[in-house]
Amino acid sequence: MSAITLSSKYQLVVPQPVRERLKLEPGMKFEVFSMDGSIQFIPVMDIKKMRGFLKGKLKDSNIVRDQEDRI
Repeated sequence: MSAITLSSKYQLVVPQPVRERLKLEPGMKFEVFSMDGSIQFIPVMDIKKMRGFLKGKLKDSNIVRDQEDRI
């Protein structure tokens, strides 16, 4: 784990090992959330790149969908 410092301009630098592991690139956009005292950065994916990324994932899940909202 790497420690980082918030600059006077409120900027953070993501350490190189983390950038490489997550394949982060300059110009990428992120949604930022705060939850229970922590900060989460979620990459915003291009809709064209998202096609098929859940293939096979939902088949094995135990998600119960509410049917009341369906007509």
